[in-house]
Amino acid sequence: MAEYSNENRGAIWGNDKKEKDTHPDFTGSLNVDGTEYWVSAWKRKPDAGPKAPALSFSVKPKEERTERERSGSAYGNRSGGGANQARGGDPSDEIPFAPIRGLV
Repeated sequence: MAEYSNENRGAIWGNDKKEKDTHPDFTGSLNVDGTEYWVSAWKRKPDAGPKAPALSFSVKPKEERTERERSGSAYGNRSGGGANQARGGDPSDEIPFAPIRGLV
């Protein structure tokens, strides 16, 4: 029997920790060529046109998020200080977005 590989696969689930509209609707992980990534996704806004993407994604290397977790500024942890807090903002206020080609 062939061994199952998760390489070049991923999955997202509903975000049960969503507290604000800026927080992702879905979170999960993705493996691309052996590199692990965290995935965040947001649903299309109700007033978006019919050609708007159904979901918008943000992808970050897992190592980057691990560093943020160590510094106490990871999503969901309001007690730590991170780059956004150093500038005086909530870490969830600025969400990086880069559309994935082919979905737009």
